[in-house]
Amino acid sequence: MNKVEGIILDWAGTAVDFGCFAPVNVFVDIFKNAGIEVTMEEAREPMGMLKIDHIRAMLSMPRISAKFEEIHNRPFNEQDVENLYAEFEPALMSSLSEYTDPIPEVVETVQTLRSQGLKIGSTTGYTQSMMDVVVPNALKKGYSPDFYITPDGTNSFGRPYPYMLYRNMEELKLSASWKVVKVGDTVSDIKEALNAGVWAVGVVIGSSEMGLSFEEFHALSDEEQEKAILKTEKSFLQNGADFTIKSMGELPELIERINLLISEGKRPFTK
Repeated sequence: MNKVEGIILDWAGTAVDFGCFAPVNVFVDIFKNAGIEVTMEEAREPMGMLKIDHIRAMLSMPRISAKFEEIHNRPFNEQDVENLYAEFEPALMSSLSEYTDPIPEVVETVQTLRSQGLKIGSTTGYTQSMMDVVVPNALKKGYSPDFYITPDGTNSFGRPYPYMLYRNMEELKLSASWKVVKVGDTVSDIKEALNAGVWAVGVVIGSSEMGLSFEEFHALSDEEQEKAILKTEKSFLQNGADFTIKSMGELPELIERINLLISEGKRPFTK
């Protein structure tokens, strides 16, 4: 059967938590407590990575790194990463259940795809203990994939490594990487897909890459919305995405398009 067999979705910013705000606010807070004011852009840049890797990536940014050295008279080390993460996890856990609403169109789209015989998998930058909060709350609100795995299940090798996607393929019995579509809202998601050799799709509205809440996005004029959409699409495509979709409602149509490409012998990277 030469067509798509499975869709692997990211969680925050793709399936739940419009704009991916749960972790961002906590990253800003823990750095502020450490005497370093970080911008929302800096806090979002490594989004999608395992959260301790995300903290390490932020500390490695030239401006933040220099600021840390100015305060401590030394470069940051692994203990500093661990100290910040020790603050991050409980702070995130305390608010996480509030950020589990499915993003508009997700529940209906998943239903449509399942009715077409597609398997729905998922990967995340959250740890297992975080997902122990997210998964049951999302389920109560109507969203539940067939399988999910965290970097805890791949020896802490999260994105951009492809291993979580491989575990989905194994569990869901998907027969080839080119019959798999990964949908995510960050550059890390795209890199994960590229490294696994699956179709890479960036979802734009509600994404961490766009970085706007539901209210902020809908308060924009049509022209401003279009500008924000184009900027986000460009970022995904420049980072190697095969396609972008404005929202999850466009996914079933895109799957049909990918099926057509597959039938013509096209594969990811060779459209």
